[in-house]
Amino acid sequence: MTIDMLTAYGANTKEGLQRCMNNDGFYLRLVKMIPGDDHFQKLYDAVEAGDLAAAFDAAHALKGSTGNLALTPIFAPVSEITELLRARTETDYTPLVAAIREAQSRLCDICTD
Repeated sequence: MTIDMLTAYGANTKEGLQRCMNNDGFYLRLVKMIPGDDHFQKLYDAVEAGDLAAAFDAAHALKGSTGNLALTPIFAPVSEITELLRARTETDYTPLVAAIREAQSRLCDICTD
């Protein structure tokens, strides 16, 4: 995985690197941890179970970690679902969960390169 690969993925690597004191190695180590974050599965399971409180907790945690690393492809749908869950909006979360899963999968692919 390289900074260029993350930029092509859609991450705002300039912003993410700034938050990591412009230390490429540190930034990349943190990014590699994201695909395996257990909050993804907690979010998916909670949404499926209709547990909006637990889904909010998981989404909020992901919003923080992906936001700090400026992983926009995940951060954008996670931010949207977080705010809907914060308001306990009764809606079909399937499209947002699908977008998050797809972005997580793409990041996972990048992390193994």
